[in-house]
Amino acid sequence: MNLITMLFKSRAPTNRTSGSAYNFFMGPSAAGKRVNERTAMQTSAVYACVRVISESVASLPLHLYRYTDGGGKEKAIDHPLYHLLHDEPNPEMTAYSFFEAALTHMLLWGNFYAQIIRNGKGEVMALYPLMPDRMNVDRDEKGRLYYEYQLTSDDPVKKKDTTVILKPEDVLHVPGLSFDGLVGYSPIAMARNAIGLGIAAEEYGSKFYANGAAPSGVLEHPGTLKDPSKVRESWTQTFGGSSNSNKVAVLEEGMKYTPISINPAEAQFLDTRKFQVTEICRIFRVPPHMVADLDKSSFSNIEQQSLEYVQYTLRPWLTRLEQAMKRRLFSEEEKKSYFFRFNVDGLLRGDYQSRMNGYAVARQNGWMSANDIRELEDLDRIPEELGGDLYLINGNMTKLEDAGLFANKEKEESDEEQEVLELDEPGTEGKSGGSPGRASPLHKRNHS
Repeated sequence: MNLITMLFKSRAPTNRTSGSAYNFFMGPSAAGKRVNERTAMQTSAVYACVRVISESVASLPLHLYRYTDGGGKEKAIDHPLYHLLHDEPNPEMTAYSFFEAALTHMLLWGNFYAQIIRNGKGEVMALYPLMPDRMNVDRDEKGRLYYEYQLTSDDPVKKKDTTVILKPEDVLHVPGLSFDGLVGYSPIAMARNAIGLGIAAEEYGSKFYANGAAPSGVLEHPGTLKDPSKVRESWTQTFGGSSNSNKVAVLEEGMKYTPISINPAEAQFLDTRKFQVTEICRIFRVPPHMVADLDKSSFSNIEQQSLEYVQYTLRPWLTRLEQAMKRRLFSEEEKKSYFFRFNVDGLLRGDYQSRMNGYAVARQNGWMSANDIRELEDLDRIPEELGGDLYLINGNMTKLEDAGLFANKEKEESDEEQEVLELDEPGTEGKSGGSPGRASPLHKRNHS
């Protein structure tokens, strides 16, 4: 049985009780525009925020580590899950595509679901993403969770209007922010009014230019028109649209054109659009400069904003993924020894001078070797026999309890030196017991 035929293998459904999922009514926003996950993506700011976060996470290398006996860690390249999540979660997707879809689902629907395909030994063979809007999380009559998924003709298994029941151990579920900790709620649903205003502003601007960048108005005629609709259609056809915006209108029979719409500048149209970009960035916690809004950015703070983006925007999503994968993909025994980590070192690197200064401190204090530094800079390793793996420390440093030993030793040597000098002065030969005119080795060394 291949992986495709193992998809959506149905289990016997259980009795339904009240669902644990929170369903939000999308519907029209306060601005009168209908908002859901798909219409929200037609707003440039939402699309940009979702894209920058999902692509950032998907581009990070994911490694599987095991704890070593000495308390450290090492990459568990020999574990089957390493290749699965680092390179190819299933035969149809790369790791990049898989995690890009995962973050897109979490940012729009608040949840990411993937079906876990196992072999007869219970080992994970593949992970296939599932659409969050067709998944329902519920409890049976005994209080146990189960996942109910609606199949459509878009799925690999061609079944229409079929519902399958999946056990929790067969679903990798990564919830976002939620009320019950089990099912995340949609950020789009929670912020539908802000996004709806952005949609309305974009639509207003589009219609403004569709009308020739000129406000609507009233055509006044001194007499009575037999067919007003014909005159209106003729006017729209001749002067409507951006391509006709510079045409000169010729009015006959005493007709007069009177604009009735307010000027876009008076309505603060551009300010509204700018504010909505900031508002949507606030929803996804994305620095505005990352979606091409540079009004509040400068060369002095843009690097710090980029670092904060990694720490406060990406890290919570990465932690959710790491913990969910460890919880669902490992056996109870493996959880004690293995864990996943996304490598964010590349995103946290500063400019060249800052990196070199940091490496110098790490190298001189003995907690990074030359090869450790070269790996972070994507350089080839120095052979071990040439000292690439040596950990060095500054020779001037010593333990605190030994700080007085060298000072006492120097004082003793100085006292001995002074004593020898006094004994070698003229008239002290007899006292020293040495031959006249002959200096001791120490005396000779100090005068050489």
